[in-house]
Amino acid sequence: MLVLVAPGQGAQTPGFLTPWLELPGAAARVAAWSDAIGLDLAHYGTQADADQIRDTAVAQPLLVAAGILSASALGDLADIAPGAVAGHSVGEITAATFAGVLDDTAALTLVRKRGLAMAEAAAVTETGMSALLGGDPEVSVAHLEKLGLTPANVNGAGQIVAAGTLEQLAVLNEDKPEGVRKVVPLKVAGAFHTLHMAPAVETLAAAAKELSPADPGFTYVSNKDGQAVATGAEVLDRLVGQVANPVRWDLCMETFRQLGVTALIEVCPGGTLTGLAKRALPGVRTLALKTPDDLDAAREVIAEHSA
Repeated sequence: MLVLVAPGQGAQTPGFLTPWLELPGAAARVAAWSDAIGLDLAHYGTQADADQIRDTAVAQPLLVAAGILSASALGDLADIAPGAVAGHSVGEITAATFAGVLDDTAALTLVRKRGLAMAEAAAVTETGMSALLGGDPEVSVAHLEKLGLTPANVNGAGQIVAAGTLEQLAVLNEDKPEGVRKVVPLKVAGAFHTLHMAPAVETLAAAAKELSPADPGFTYVSNKDGQAVATGAEVLDRLVGQVANPVRWDLCMETFRQLGVTALIEVCPGGTLTGLAKRALPGVRTLALKTPDDLDAAREVIAEHSA
């Protein structure tokens, strides 16, 4: 059984969109999306530096565009028929297009508003995120909560990301949970998936009311609790609320396992989620779409594992 997944913020690197724009029709498609959302995706995906694409308002639509573009290069998803689709954080919007809940333009319009709203919320207080290396997840979560921090990403394979104010994160660096070897600050613009993002939820809720979601055509697995979501309305509702709630990617992977996953393909810019799957889902074939050079190998995986 094949699972198709989309990465979240932080996966982008300078120039990563360049080879994908060389595919037939890709440049025109990205140009149309850019016009629709008022953001030059081709420029940011090919010429911008790391600091420019770290900007939440830029990174999020750029990631969704890249995910949609690379997935479409695999072929018609109705023919591929993945057993499940999911995305990490903003990747959930990409996955919503895979499932047919949102069309491309609706997804990019929504994610543009999401990125702007989250950037605005992040500017209110100096906040950030740090990854914990090592340690027992249960011990780490309890310690984070004691320090007033949020376990914003529980990613499985022992990986937890803490989020909160810069002052709280500085305390964490000096007072690590038992067993944690290192606390690594992440290059993000704020404490995503925490109460600090609450102002963005209201903005996103208003934007969601303008959309007409369809019910998922494939099993759509939610970050909220790792459960499959049956209706488009609920997918959209969860996309809104998830901005201020922790990402439970560990539970998503547990659902993949229960569904009988045998292969997992991560769309561009792939690598992060396949790395987690290699550790948490031993025996599952994994492939990351980094450039179009990976497409032939991905098609082989699809032929062997798709329904």
